[in-house]
Amino acid sequence: MNLASQKVILLVEDNPDDEALTLRALQKNNILNEVRVARDGQQALDYFFGPDASANPLPALMLLDLKLPKIDGLSVLQRIRADSRTCLQPVVILTSSREEQDIINGYRLGANSYIRKPVDFSQFMEAIHQLGLYWLVLNEPAPSV
Repeated sequence: MNLASQKVILLVEDNPDDEALTLRALQKNNILNEVRVARDGQQALDYFFGPDASANPLPALMLLDLKLPKIDGLSVLQRIRADSRTCLQPVVILTSSREEQDIINGYRLGANSYIRKPVDFSQFMEAIHQLGLYWLVLNEPAPSV
């Protein structure tokens, strides 16, 4: 299935290997949406609120790692939820963290979903397939406010 559209995915990931793995999994699953990458929490916030933010389309989906340099993922999520322009932004935490407190805090701060990165590539491919199918095809996004 080709899930390409005008919908942009914002991938917030500091690990180059995990970034490449995610991009490869998206491509292998025919999720051909434009993917913009922020490599730390500050870049993610700049995407939404920086001086050039008006040129950036609101993403259909944000894949957010938690352990990020400069500003951690939970702080990014908190800031996004606090602003009326981005409070309804779909955010899926995609992380290797196995800490229960990260899951609790992620949902408490308004994450739409929390996915642990599977270690096995075939499991990761399936997780990305399901994620793309749900968030980019089946899910009805909130109207712009």
